[in-house]
Formats: sequence, C-alpha cells, structure tokens
Amino acid sequence: MFDSLTSVLLLLTSSVLAVALFRALRLPAMLAYFVVGMLFGPFGFNFLPSTESGRQVAEFGIVFLMFSIGLEFSLPKLYAMRKTLFGLGGTQVLITLAAAMLVGRIAGLSLSTAFVIGGALTMSSTAIVSKILMERVDLNSRHGRLSIGILLFQDLAVIPILVLIPTLGAHSGNLASMLGLSLIKTTVLLFVLFKFGKLVINFWFDLVAGQRSRELFVMNVLMVTLLLAATTKMAGLSYALGAFIAGMLISETRYRYQVESDIASFRDILLGLFFISVGMLLDFHYLLNNIGLVLALLVGFVLFKAVVVAVLTRFFGFEIGVGIRTGIILAQAGEFSFVILALGLEQKLIGGNELQLVLAASLISMVIAPFIIQYNGRIARKLVKSYTRNSIQVVEDIDGVAKDLKDHVIICGYGRSGQYLGRFLKEENIPFIALDIDPTRVHEAASAGQHVMYGDAGRRIVLEAAGGARAKALIVSYSDMRASMKVLHVAQEAHPNLPVIVRTYDDAHMDEFRAAGATEVVPEVLEGSLMLASHALVLLGVPLNRVVKRIRLFREERYKMFKGYFRGVSDANVTDEQQVRLHSVEINKNSYARKLRLDHIDLARFNVEVQLIRRPNMLDDIHPRGDIALAEGDVLVLLGSPQDLVAAEIYLISGK
Repeated sequence: MFDSLTSVLLLLTSSVLAVALFRALRLPAMLAYFVVGMLFGPFGFNFLPSTESGRQVAEFGIVFLMFSIGLEFSLPKLYAMRKTLFGLGGTQVLITLAAAMLVGRIAGLSLSTAFVIGGALTMSSTAIVSKILMERVDLNSRHGRLSIGILLFQDLAVIPILVLIPTLGAHSGNLASMLGLSLIKTTVLLFVLFKFGKLVINFWFDLVAGQRSRELFVMNVLMVTLLLAATTKMAGLSYALGAFIAGMLISETRYRYQVESDIASFRDILLGLFFISVGMLLDFHYLLNNIGLVLALLVGFVLFKAVVVAVLTRFFGFEIGVGIRTGIILAQAGEFSFVILALGLEQKLIGGNELQLVLAASLISMVIAPFIIQYNGRIARKLVKSYTRNSIQVVEDIDGVAKDLKDHVIICGYGRSGQYLGRFLKEENIPFIALDIDPTRVHEAASAGQHVMYGDAGRRIVLEAAGGARAKALIVSYSDMRASMKVLHVAQEAHPNLPVIVRTYDDAHMDEFRAAGATEVVPEVLEGSLMLASHALVLLGVPLNRVVKRIRLFREERYKMFKGYFRGVSDANVTDEQQVRLHSVEINKNSYARKLRLDHIDLARFNVEVQLIRRPNMLDDIHPRGDIALAEGDVLVLLGSPQDLVAAEIYLISGK
C-alpha cells in the first residue's frame, strides 16, 4: 500500500496513459478509467485503497454529471421532441424496466434489488452514442434523431429512479406510504424551485457577474450546485436531483454557456474519479470464473433492448429498418447504469454476486458497443430487405425529379443558408435541386413548390441520382464540418471537375476544405449566404454587375422577402423561439379562407405576413395582392413567430 502522494501520482500517471491509449483506439475515455480502477483496486493489484473519503470525492462526479445534463435541457427542446421523447422513450424505459424486474423476481431477487438492476440495464450510453453519431454524420438522420430522443428521456428517467432508490433503502415503514411521501416532497420542491428559483438565480448571477471575477464566478457555480444538492439530500431525496435542478435553472439564464465552459475541466476529472471507483468494485476473478453467466446476461439484455426499441419504433410509425438501426445503437448499458448501481450499493440494495454480474455485463456491453454500432446500417439491410428497397425508392424519387435537369445546381442541405441561396437561383431562373435529410423541412419546403428531396448527399448513389454528372455546380450549405467534408470527398471521387462551393461557420477549416478540392469556401451564416449566392451566380454565367446589384437590392430593398426560414426537427436546438420563420398552409375545400380575397383576410392582427402564394398548375409563385381570391389547393407561405403562425393557420382553416 502506498502513501497518499504516491497513490495520487500512480492514479494520474495510469489515467493519462490509459486515456491516451483508449482515445487512440477510438474507445470512450470512460472505459479507460474503469480499467485503471479494476487493475489497481482491491480486486486487482490492490495499489489504491478503497476508502470512504475516496468514494465521497468520487460522488462529486455524479453531482456534476447531473448538473451538466440539467444544463442541456430546455422546455422548448423537450416540447419540440415530445413525441419521440415521452412516447417512444417513455415506453422503452417502462417496458425494459418492467421486464428486467420480472426476470429478477423470477430469479429470486428482492423487489428493491430487481428495481436497481432493471434501472441500470434500461440506460444507454449518451457519451458513446452521441460521439459515434457525430463522427458518422448521422445526428440528423432518422435513426440518429430517434436515438438522441430516447437517450434524452433516459436521462430524465434517471431522476425518479435516483429519488426512489433511497426510499427503497429505508427498510422501516410502509413502502407505499414512503413512495407517496417521496413523490409529494419532490413535487413541492420542484414547484418551489421552478416558481421562484429562476428569479433568484438570475438576480444572484447578475450580482456575482458584476464583480468581474472569474474565480468568484466559478466558486458561485460550485456553491449553487452543491447547495441545491444538499437541499434535496436533506429532504430525503437524491443529491443528484438537486444538481439536475441547478443545471436546469442556470440553463434559463444568459450565463449558461459560460458556466458550461468553466466547469468542464474539473467535472471531467471528478467523473474520471467516479468511474475509477466503479472499476474498483469489479472483481476480475468473478468475471473469469462466471464468464458464461456474464455473457448470457450480456446477450440477453442487449438483444432484448434492441428488439424492444425496434418494435416500438415501428409502432410509432417508422419503418422497421430504421427501428433496427435505432435498437442496435441503444442496446448497450450507459454511464447512468453505474450511477444507479453505485447508489444501490450505498443504500445496501445490491451487492455480492448480483452486483458483479450486472457490473461486468454492463461494462462489456459498452466496450463492444462502438464496434457494433458502426455496422448498424449493414445489419438492418441484411435483416430487412424492404429497408434496402426503401433506400432504392428514395434514390429513384430523386432521379425522377432530376432526370430532366441539365446545367443545374445541387444544393446539399436546405437549412436557412440553402433556402436563401435557392431564392437567389430562382430569381435568375437557374434550375436547382436541393437534398436534405430532415423530413419535416423537406415536406414544408416541397409544399411551397420547391425542388427539395429527402436524401443524404454524402452517399454517392444519391449524388448521382441528383444529376451530379450533368450539374454545373454543387453547393454544400452544411454548418457541420464533418458532413461537408463527407460530401466533398464523394463529389471529388465521382466528379472531380464539378465546381464545389462549401459553406462553413468560420474560417477555421478553410484550408482543409480547399485541400480536399473545394472551389470556393464561404464562412459565416448570414453574410456567408450572400457570398455563397454571389459566387454561385458568377460561376453560372450571370454578369458580375448584375450580381452586385442584386446583392445590394437584397440588403436595401428586398430583405423582407428573404426573411425567415422553414423550420425542421433538426432546428430544435435553436434557442430563440420567437425568431420569425416561414410556414406553408394549404387551403382546402373546407377552409374558412377559401374564396376570400386577401384584403378581406385580417392576418395583420396575428403579426403574420403572406410572403408568396403557390397555385396548382402555375409554374411561378404569385406575389400577394389584395384582389387575389384564394382557391382550393392554394398554398400560402406565411412569415411570423411560431405562436403567431399557429394562430394564423387556425384562423385560415376555421375562421376562429
């Protein structure tokens, strides 16, 4: 056994080397901490003492993990993903938890122990999944968005689980009354904190920030987080609940990103200590002696979670291939599995062989997860032939629209920048086709009569279907560097002579894009949209003086026409919910506005404007005039804030 200084040095050195090795192997750093704890803990070489003070320090890691999760949550974000979050995510958690508890009871475990094990196996790894989806540029795909939505609900579900475990650990008294008391205390605490906490937090942070001391600001964040954690702990609830609430309260202030930046370094260090302490719990000899049982549990819960997610995804209206991909992505255990197991051990609800079995299976599932997730598409296509046919159908749909296009522009990504560019091209009568993987945005824009197709421009077959061989230019309007680079590599491989203009958020990666073959690289979102359009128009043969004049007119006279954008599911992280946007409303035979003239429709009282009217069988859009009478099939493109657009649509349809 070493002295304190030698133990700290051993811990730091081994952690640095292990994390560096695991990052080189493209494995999560968290697994490196597990290995360090397992090797040097009491079941390994026994170099690190498993002391109570060490575990208490490691528990701070849980506090700041929950605090960070709270910072990521916002009510608009939850509302935008409510169907996936509470429908699909909630059902998955309930079914997996209930099934695990049932199996545990059949195996002779107590209800409390079965609940801890079920809660642990229900969770999936946010760190592993989000990292892999980001690297594979799959965050905005259907299976990517579903995976993130379910993970968000799992993060939320941790809160009641962590509240219930201390209650189950209190063996005295009636269980139902204790659960009821915990529910009442949680409800009252949440009501008081969210009713009055936001005002207090805003006032206090303004006061502290006014001192212009970074040291004071960081100490204040620590104080507020631990104060709320201690408050919930004294109320007989979990300290993690208080940390989560602190994060949510601070996320509503303008100091959110500063807080996130300031706590990042020591949060990761404390989390590392926590995962080392979990690794110290794993008995390697038990794992070797009971490898068959561990593998049986591993295969059982991984397959069960994958099947449950796949079936539920199909039930919620998605094709089975997407469900299989989502199930494979979420089949492993997660960071919160170990948080739940650690709290269950602290409350003496789990221990011995049960703890070792679940701990070993969970750890192995996270080790193999990165290798399995990268093949989720291949597995889905092997298991479901219709998924391959649906992929072929997407390509055929794109080919059907693009087959008659020649010397056109392919726009990759139809977010705000892509839409601004599309309007410029339309003004110059330059044909274009846009590709986007946000189905909501595609539907909205297509309803307004624009050539927008669902498809991943990073796939060579999709780019070919969009007429890559006949196109005059390719415009990549993504803000994500990896997604843009993926499209650029495919384009250079298939059509090396095709001019490619790439939009990037800033100038940090301009040289990399140019080295990869980009003809032009345009930074920034708004001014970048103007520059993107000017390069595209000049490249397509429009005289320079006309381009300059059009840009000037855009700024001086016609900005209003270009204002707003079609919102999609992937825009859920836009924090300004009052920002104006575009929305298409179709007039049907039962609509109140049918046969009414525009000057008889009072949309001004909703703070909504009609930007364009799209009429069936007419190639050109109609600019709004008061004497135009609306007819069945007309599509109105409205500009306004989200709430005003909803009220205006109800008025147009029902007259209310």
